[in-house]
Amino acid sequence: MQKRNRRPPGNELVTIRRISSGGEFEARVGYCRAVVAGGFVHVAGTTAQGTDIPDDAAGQCASALMTIRAALETAGSGMEHVVRVTYMLPDRHEFAACWSALKDAFGEHPPAATMIECGLIDPKYRIEIEVTALLPG
Repeated sequence: MQKRNRRPPGNELVTIRRISSGGEFEARVGYCRAVVAGGFVHVAGTTAQGTDIPDDAAGQCASALMTIRAALETAGSGMEHVVRVTYMLPDRHEFAACWSALKDAFGEHPPAATMIECGLIDPKYRIEIEVTALLPG
């Protein structure tokens, strides 16, 4: 985790905290799983993690949500504080299989959401999820 302080216009001190999950692309591409800044937690696009990646969108969705939940908790936030989510899938027809897991993950606190059909970094990935959450407190 890195911290950097800067003074934006208005002279308020802003702390930036970076959180890594150790995902394979973080070091290769040059990004971190989440950045905490200005009262928000910005979680990078997240795919299924680990060596045993499910073949289906629903299984990969569950894996990505676990990684996102862990990043939010490390930051001091949680799924109930997510205000914006973007889902990216190479095949929009696979999205419906994820709805149950998504509804369970966000429960009574559904965020604003967008689903985009697009190519992902590797054809094995069936869904990528990006979120922005409030940092409570």
